[in-house]
Amino acid sequence: MIYLDNAATTFQKPPEVEKAVREAMERMTTPGRGAYPEALRAAETALACREEIAALFRVPRPENVVFTLNATHALNLAIKSLVPPGWRAVVSGYEHNAVTRPLTALNAEIRVADAPLFQEAAQMAAFEKLIAPNVHAVVCNHVSNAFGYILPIESLAELCRKRGVPLILDLSQSAGVIASDLSKLRPAFAAMPGHKGLYGPQGTGVLICGEGVEAKPLLEGGTGVMSVPQQMPDFLPERLESGTPNMPGIAGLLEGVRFVRRVGVENICGAERRLAIMTADGLREIPGLRVFARPGCGDQSAVLSFLPPSGDAERLADALAERGIAVRAGLHCAPLAHRTAGTLRTGTVRVSFGAFNTAEEARRFLSVLREILRNDPEFQG
Repeated sequence: MIYLDNAATTFQKPPEVEKAVREAMERMTTPGRGAYPEALRAAETALACREEIAALFRVPRPENVVFTLNATHALNLAIKSLVPPGWRAVVSGYEHNAVTRPLTALNAEIRVADAPLFQEAAQMAAFEKLIAPNVHAVVCNHVSNAFGYILPIESLAELCRKRGVPLILDLSQSAGVIASDLSKLRPAFAAMPGHKGLYGPQGTGVLICGEGVEAKPLLEGGTGVMSVPQQMPDFLPERLESGTPNMPGIAGLLEGVRFVRRVGVENICGAERRLAIMTADGLREIPGLRVFARPGCGDQSAVLSFLPPSGDAERLADALAERGIAVRAGLHCAPLAHRTAGTLRTGTVRVSFGAFNTAEEARRFLSVLREILRNDPEFQG
């Protein structure tokens, strides 16, 4: 199989990740639950993982790194810490359901900063218009999961600081792929999955909490410390980490983050973007395709969307899967992004690269795609 769905989950992992998961199941229990070697080993591994993540994102205090189930869990923690029910939030026009559904559940007034794809000035103008002191939070993804659009989070973070509005960053598509210095951006919260660009197992995620921000638990329960009080601890990370942690996942995530730091975010980004540029150029050469990419993939990660002449993205993805190529089609859990881009009715076919993809795989994908479009009248439009 040629796997080109890394925006959903990085399927190919460094070998150290699988080894760490297996060893954790064999040699670790739960941190904070005992002084025996298996519990201490778990505590050391959890701390090491927090420290590696803190170093990657330039976070001064590892205890501000909170383990979650995934980015959705992290975003729910962040949003429900800042936005009271019925109050106001500003989001970009490219947000995932992991942002819009929690806000909808809070009956929040969601103001959307709409702007066309790949137009930074228009995007910032839309934010400038909507961000005001009566907004409880701004939520923005660094990279659109549907189109790979890199949003101007540096300018947005500066605007939020000037106007005194807390910022929640969704780093789901950029963590491990595009460098993010949180010591400069200073968001209230930054959420990310462990299973995408950080190369950890599924079922892992991270919430990085800003200094001086009150974080509210979603769950209450045991933490391994301070058992007598019936309120959750008032310090991180225990305040947000109830119950038994996913130690096999955390051990695997530790090795995934170590891989990213060892190879280098800039090197991973460069290699992926070269594949994206080559693929986008090849897609433009195919008659009738609508390709959502600027020349040279400016302001874009290694995530590409396109549509066949027929507009049937799902059927084309199925045809590719039948020939051993894994891509994703549809709305990618981001109907707001597709509404903004004008593809809500059709969705798109999405190709997304990871650190283990090769140029030969990209060429093979383009060759198979040409063959399908040339030989199957269903896709002729």
